[in-house]
Amino acid sequence: MDLRKRLWSICAAVGLVLCLSEHSRCETTWEVPRCDGWYNSLGNPRRGAVGSHLVRLVPAHYSDGVYHPVHEPLLPNPRRLSSLLARGPSGLPSTRNQTVLSTFFGYHVAFEISDSRTPGCPPEFMNIRVPKGDPVFDPASTGTVLLPFQRGPWDKDSGQSPSNPRTQVNLVTAWMDGSSIYGPSTSWSDSLRSFYGGLLTSGSEWNMPSQNTGRMWSAPDPSTGDHGPTGLFVLGNAWANENMFTAAEGIIWFRYHNYVAFKLHAEHPEWSDEKVFQNARKTIVATFQNIALYEWLPAYLGDKKLPPYPGFQKFVDPGISPEFQAAAIRFGITTAPPGVYMRNRKCHFRNTVNMDGSLSPAMRLCNSFWKRQSVKVTTSEDVDELVMGMASQIAEREDHIVVEDLRDYMYGPLRFTRTDLVAMTIQRGRDFGLRSYTEVRKALDLPPVNTFEEINPGLNSTNPQLLRDVAEMYDGDISKLELFPGGLLESLDGPGLVFSTIILDQFERIRNGDRFWFENKQNGLFTDEEIQMIRSVTFHDVIIAVTSAEATDVQNNVFFWKDGDPCPQPTQLNASMLHPCTNATNLNYFDGSKAGFGIFIIVLFLFPVVSFLVACLVAYLRKHRYRKFQRRTKAGDTREEPAVGITAYEWQGRKKPLHPVCVEVDEKRRLQVFDRSGSVHRSLKLANQDYLDVLLANDRHHKALLLKVSKEYDLVLFFDDESKREAFVRHLRPRVTDVGQEIRVTEMREEELLKEALTKDQRAQIVETFIRHAFSKVLEIDKSDAGDMSGISRKKAREVLQCELTASEFADALGLKSDSLFVDSMFTLADRDGNGYLSFQEFLDVMVIFMKGSPEEKSQLMFSMNDLSGTGFLSKEEFARMLRSFIEISNVTLSKSQVEDGIKAMMQAAGFDDKEKITWQDFHFLLRDHEKELQFAQLNVKGMEKQGKKRLSRDQRVSFILPANSIIKTEGSDIRRRKKFGVNTPNVYVKPKRDQYIRNPVQQKIQQFKRFIENYRRHIVCFIIVYGITAGVTLERCYYYGLQAESTGLPETSMVGVVVSRGSAAAISFLFPYMLLTVCRNLITLCRETFLNRYIPFDAAIDFHRFMAMTAIILSVVHSLGHVVNIYIFSISDLNILSCLFPKVLPNNGSELPLKWSWWFFQTVPGMTGVLLLFAFSFMYVFASHYFRRISFRGFWITHYLYIVVYILTVIHGSFALLQEPRFYIYLIPPALLFLLDKLISLSRKKVEIPVVRAELLPSGVTHLEFKRPQGFVYRSGQWVRIASLMLGTDEYHPFTLTSAPHEETLSLHIRAVGPWTSLLRELYTEESLLEIGAYPKLYLDGPFGEGHQEWIDFEVSVLVGGGIGVTPFTSILKDLVMKSSIKSKMQCKKVYFIWVTRTQRQFEWVSDTIREVEEMDTQELVSVHTYITQAAEKFDLRTTMLYVCERHFQKVCNRSLFTGLRSVTHFGRPPFLSFFNSLQEVHPEVGKIGVFSCGPPGLTKNVEKACQQINKRDQAHFIHHYENF
Repeated sequence: MDLRKRLWSICAAVGLVLCLSEHSRCETTWEVPRCDGWYNSLGNPRRGAVGSHLVRLVPAHYSDGVYHPVHEPLLPNPRRLSSLLARGPSGLPSTRNQTVLSTFFGYHVAFEISDSRTPGCPPEFMNIRVPKGDPVFDPASTGTVLLPFQRGPWDKDSGQSPSNPRTQVNLVTAWMDGSSIYGPSTSWSDSLRSFYGGLLTSGSEWNMPSQNTGRMWSAPDPSTGDHGPTGLFVLGNAWANENMFTAAEGIIWFRYHNYVAFKLHAEHPEWSDEKVFQNARKTIVATFQNIALYEWLPAYLGDKKLPPYPGFQKFVDPGISPEFQAAAIRFGITTAPPGVYMRNRKCHFRNTVNMDGSLSPAMRLCNSFWKRQSVKVTTSEDVDELVMGMASQIAEREDHIVVEDLRDYMYGPLRFTRTDLVAMTIQRGRDFGLRSYTEVRKALDLPPVNTFEEINPGLNSTNPQLLRDVAEMYDGDISKLELFPGGLLESLDGPGLVFSTIILDQFERIRNGDRFWFENKQNGLFTDEEIQMIRSVTFHDVIIAVTSAEATDVQNNVFFWKDGDPCPQPTQLNASMLHPCTNATNLNYFDGSKAGFGIFIIVLFLFPVVSFLVACLVAYLRKHRYRKFQRRTKAGDTREEPAVGITAYEWQGRKKPLHPVCVEVDEKRRLQVFDRSGSVHRSLKLANQDYLDVLLANDRHHKALLLKVSKEYDLVLFFDDESKREAFVRHLRPRVTDVGQEIRVTEMREEELLKEALTKDQRAQIVETFIRHAFSKVLEIDKSDAGDMSGISRKKAREVLQCELTASEFADALGLKSDSLFVDSMFTLADRDGNGYLSFQEFLDVMVIFMKGSPEEKSQLMFSMNDLSGTGFLSKEEFARMLRSFIEISNVTLSKSQVEDGIKAMMQAAGFDDKEKITWQDFHFLLRDHEKELQFAQLNVKGMEKQGKKRLSRDQRVSFILPANSIIKTEGSDIRRRKKFGVNTPNVYVKPKRDQYIRNPVQQKIQQFKRFIENYRRHIVCFIIVYGITAGVTLERCYYYGLQAESTGLPETSMVGVVVSRGSAAAISFLFPYMLLTVCRNLITLCRETFLNRYIPFDAAIDFHRFMAMTAIILSVVHSLGHVVNIYIFSISDLNILSCLFPKVLPNNGSELPLKWSWWFFQTVPGMTGVLLLFAFSFMYVFASHYFRRISFRGFWITHYLYIVVYILTVIHGSFALLQEPRFYIYLIPPALLFLLDKLISLSRKKVEIPVVRAELLPSGVTHLEFKRPQGFVYRSGQWVRIASLMLGTDEYHPFTLTSAPHEETLSLHIRAVGPWTSLLRELYTEESLLEIGAYPKLYLDGPFGEGHQEWIDFEVSVLVGGGIGVTPFTSILKDLVMKSSIKSKMQCKKVYFIWVTRTQRQFEWVSDTIREVEEMDTQELVSVHTYITQAAEKFDLRTTMLYVCERHFQKVCNRSLFTGLRSVTHFGRPPFLSFFNSLQEVHPEVGKIGVFSCGPPGLTKNVEKACQQINKRDQAHFIHHYENF
């Protein structure tokens, strides 16, 4: 209600103001003419108004008939023509004694009725080429100088066809309505008024106008370079300040208005300001009309007068003709003098001060353009003296000669401060499409001329050469002669016949068509008496009224000076008597801005660097806090034990830090090297050494010591001081010399000592080369592949061949711990000489058996390794020891009872229940079912991974199916059906007949491509649609600004930069809004259940989000680079060009100097928002990178909330409409509404507190949370939720997959503590925390959200692959599947294969519990489970072979896995997906599509994807892969 009252109050106030304003305007009893000329002609309201068309007397003449001007080479060069035509001596007086006041009054009249000099939009240039060697503009004879020329304004609806050629427009009214006094618009007029007593606003003096406003045309001063509006007089004529003389004319009429208004106010004090002003205005306009047409015009034309006034003729169009504006009225420039006198009432002609302080008898015309703070005309008295001087001075002769002040030193733009007015006038005629001189004569019904001599017989008699030269420039063809040159040539003592006719026609049309003409008695403006009074007023009367001059100080007819008139001029001025004109100068607008601009661009490029450094700092702090948390929560922290022995620092290499150690020689004469915690870092056997070499450094404080031990890498120690080093040597000497060993001590420089040292890395290189050369002999590998020794010294090459491996090096080569039973057994067996080292030959002998031996030889070797007593028998204890060795090296944990069960199962399967000892024959009999594994079994050695030429790949060696005609009757595991206890499973598998599927590579590629298209057809279609639209909107904007948008001015300015920036902006405007749809989780989840899921890949929403985001940021950078180019171009472009591009921001006031680059960046809304957007983007994208997102998810989440700022800034950025109307909202509104709806759905449930029912801390850092299921919470197996803990911050949500099944009453999650948040969450549910809190901390829940895993039910056969904690979605799916099958629910899925990949069987024991539960409920054998323990070596590594033997025997006897306790099959190593999928094609030949769903680390899902791509090259079942990474 309050708002409604306020609105009514505002409306009432506005209405009252309008009524009062209307009342004040209605105080007059006559119609007040509009300032903009509209409605003067009631039949055609726009006629003669501001912006009206120029009215051609003859049709336009363009080269294409539309708008292209005719110019060189068809017509002469304007500058050369000007130099020939208008050059001549100055100082020739007017033959009719016309005064300079008449000349500049004519300028004022021209400004009153026409203005087409303002540059048009878009900027089009017709620059005038200066002839090479021009003495004024090209004294250096470069031949590259151009005089700037910009085409004038035109109607944008014209210039479309030959029937509608370009038509120029007039920027002021064509009427003589005082627009040069009051301005061409009401707002302009109001800005001049004081609104007191009907007066115009005065400046520093009461009879001088004000200064400093942006309305006036403010071209730069060519003499000083001054620019801007400061110091210019504010008058109705925008060009009044062009020179001091036209400014004086404007000041006279300013004074005369105030003079009349003051008198009216005195006579009628009761009149309002408005009434006084309007009455004064109509009087001034009428007086000006009278003087211009009845006093000045006859004087100007040489007593040629207009016919008597016939009265108002409403059908007459007063429009200015281009022939008048661009040619005839320009004749007045021939009468302009090189300088102007100034005198006082007493006829004293005063000297003027020049810029250098010198004196001149008159003001130089060329140095008087656009003066701001002129020292010559500063006071009202100076204006008076200037007017009186012009009244006494005789103008230049009315001929074809133009003084050099206008011909060579006319003002130009700041870039090139001087130009040629005659050449510009010629070029303006071509711009306007004027017809030739002869065609205009014919159109005006004037006698034709056929030769150049006939143009002006008088000139032909006095200067025939001029006519011949002009004729030569036009190739002797008089039909080519242009209007302005022809008009000048025919002029003699005044305008010639053509110009006079055009001028008379123009003024007659203006007078007769003007409804408000002062002589029109029908308009009610004046009575007959008032008309006669106005007719009696002369310009002399006006001057006397408004200056200090008396009636006798100025002649009655101020447009002529005759003998006897007061104050004759001292002499006729010529250029040589005056101060010279300043020369043309060039200006680079970008001078002084290069360094700042470059630095700022560098700063912009540093935004991502800064954000990267901030992200690194956040990551460091996050890691630091996490490590601190881990140290604080880690149970049983190990404390450092006090150091034993002598403290020192071990040097391990030049680029490695010193390692603090303690050294001591024990009773067994072993040099023990401990780290500071007390654990053994290194042990050196000194007993078997004949001597020890000790090298001591004799410089640098004598701290370094090197101990050489044969067959070991050197020990280099740095001590705190020399005394400690001596103490170590003393400690070492008795332990060695007591047994007869010798210590050889050598001193050398420290640098040489370090060079002599054999470091651990160098020793490792020797060992690696040793092993490679050993394998090159075993596997017949090319020597070049075995390792190159060319880079080491001859001495060290000999060491390679003489190298003997220590037990620790041997264990490291096998990738095992040095204290493992397997290493101990194998090393003892291989070390035949018992010296504690393996020689080259000893290592080779063992490797030959492992790599190339028969199954019998390998089993014999394994038996011998464990036959410790050498009796040829293995006791149960020794057999158990062997099993433990294999279990130990495979990182598989079995209890003692499990080991006993395994042995018992193997013995029972072989029929050795009653045997206490077994022979090698018995042992080999145990392996009878596994000869294939044993045949291919090898020993993987570090460094030999790439030597695979002689080795079978995993996919070649592993088969999940067995030959139907296999001789070995095995009851091994299968993938189609699980064997149940006491049930014989028939062997239904056959080996794949691969021969029939082999295709040539081209066919395989074609098939793979077809399957790729089939797999990703939805993705491809959506990708094409999104990026097609992106490309479309980009190209549309590029095409528009590059080819169509001529009205913007781009073709002549910054086309490339604007096209790039606008095209990329269009793409960004589409991508950023529609990117929101990819994160509308709730809507995506709902749409998954609809038909849209068949056409849109909702699984790939986040991938599309990333693609769109990366494309958007790339385009944002391109957009920014485009604007960098734009701003550079804008900073060096004239203001009149920029005003065409940005008319709402930059008005064209003639100042030309563009705004600095800093203005565009820091003082415009798009500039500031653009910089802020780049800053926001840099943080959002850096923190969204994979690395930083994993380290600091909270940092990623917080910075991604900047999207709110980004969209606000983007809307503001585009809404300022510098170049085009905003379009961003068009793209933003639809997706923003959907995104808002999605957010509202989430917000409606986010803040509901969910109680936790049960919490359990499981091994491997897994936290099991079971919490209440919210009412109405419906989900599908495989879906995920986002949770936040009330204790850890309610705004930080993390996604987790539900492990509960949809039929369960509660929801459950299994969360692994791998980061700060999940670790803190686990800490919350410890016993200590729960005791402190008193209850389970509650959760916030958001979801459920869909993903690809929920589509498992849509495939007849589904394969689920879970790695690590990635099994969580599949536990839900397995339970859901079994439940659906138990209640006989209809579903498409008939078989599920679950592959569980885990490092150890105990890492996720809760998964085993879930699988065991599924196995119990799965009565229809829908699920086949395969467990892969990856910490074991590959299946065909010898170290894993025995695990397979134990597992298969145990499975056969107990129908469960020895390691997991499940009926599912347990494998060791990584799963061979290709072989697995190959078997599925054989087992399910009737299935056309098989769904593969994987979740786990990227490496796992990548391998699954590769296998799917490989298998899809065939024509059998099609594998469709869905995956999620964590």
